[in-house]
Amino acid sequence: MGGIKRVTNASQPRLRLLTAVSARKDAGSSPTGIIARSLARQLLDAGDRVRVLVEPGQVAGWPDGVEVVEGSIIRPLETPEVFAGVDGVFLAGAVPATVRDALTLARGAGVRRIVVLSSHGPEYEQAYPPETWFWLAIERAVERSGMEWTHIRPSAVMGAVIEGTYPATGSDWPDTIRSERVVREAFLDGGHYPFIHEDDLAAVAVSALRADDHVGAVVEAVGVPISTRSRVACIAKAIGCEIAAVEVTPDDSRVSWRHRGWPDSGIDVTLYALEEYGARLAELTQWTLDQRPSVREIIGRPMRGFDDWAVDNAHLFR
Repeated sequence: MGGIKRVTNASQPRLRLLTAVSARKDAGSSPTGIIARSLARQLLDAGDRVRVLVEPGQVAGWPDGVEVVEGSIIRPLETPEVFAGVDGVFLAGAVPATVRDALTLARGAGVRRIVVLSSHGPEYEQAYPPETWFWLAIERAVERSGMEWTHIRPSAVMGAVIEGTYPATGSDWPDTIRSERVVREAFLDGGHYPFIHEDDLAAVAVSALRADDHVGAVVEAVGVPISTRSRVACIAKAIGCEIAAVEVTPDDSRVSWRHRGWPDSGIDVTLYALEEYGARLAELTQWTLDQRPSVREIIGRPMRGFDDWAVDNAHLFR
């Protein structure tokens, strides 16, 4: 795709609205604040104006120049003015119960495009009754809104551990590495999990907001599976200390993750993915590599690796 296409015909910079919610531990949830902050920086660098609608826990830490509106995309009727003058919306953290209200307000304000931060749930949800849908309900509502749309379905985000969102794997590592220099994890030897750097995911969203290439498309923003041991090794190198890696049973991990507030749905998905990606590594890696357009094609550069992420976030583990 040759990277991000810039707006050249607008009389003034276009205004993009980004939404972010407080961390939640639902299966398939991404760290919306971390992604949106990276997205805000990249949009500002590209010459756009940025407004964010954020819950109280996400108000701080935005780049200079960002207009911050406190509220929630979950309760859009409380802040209808947030859509005024907006060209495109990065819709993250919406819920089926109120997403149609948000879309009605957006369309009424003249919003042209909606980019959804979705999940890999929709392809499974469609086998179940519509009243049980979550991600698919949001995607379908956006598709029927009358606005241009793109759905981004990411793999797990490396920075999820910072914000305390899904996945459960690695969620306790900052604590156990800082205090004991140890990681305890199920499927330590064979387990793999697909991750994408939050900056790469945000760059995909930039392209979806600013270029026309992805209108009406589902974009698989996926990274290749990474072994648990290699993630531990990257962190150890970044902090300059050895980290003991101890394999525990899936039941032990389940108990630990439950203690940290993870629901069984998120734990089940995590354990399944660790085992499944390990057992079918070649096949699932090839599936990632076969996606078109690839993340690299969309963002116009190589993807950032977990080693990069570990260096940038070494302070979490010291």
